[in-house]
Amino acid sequence: QVQLVESGGGLVQPGGSLRLSCAASGMIFSRYVMGWYRQAPGKQRELVARIWTGGTTIYEDSVKGRFTISRDNAKNTVSLQMNSLKPEDTALYYCNANYLSDVWGQGTQVTVSS
Repeated sequence: QVQLVESGGGLVQPGGSLRLSCAASGMIFSRYVMGWYRQAPGKQRELVARIWTGGTTIYEDSVKGRFTISRDNAKNTVSLQMNSLKPEDTALYYCNANYLSDVWGQGTQVTVSS
């Protein structure tokens, strides 16, 4: 079945960097629009970044210039490079795949704290 597995979360100090990865299986990866979402405690899940099949990307305003989403269709992976991290980036980050319907990973925790 279609499966997404995230990795790369952790604890980082403000100003630091993390790289999240999402490995997809059971799907024709190149057909899917891929995205990263996050959900902080007490808040709704929000879109962080999305990358279309042709490589077009969009970002949530607060992460523009700091985060970069990329995909490798040969390896069935999507990544999120996060630089200049802030405490408000602390959240559970989810990988999402969309092609007619949504598929979600289990999430990976990112905590930005000194």
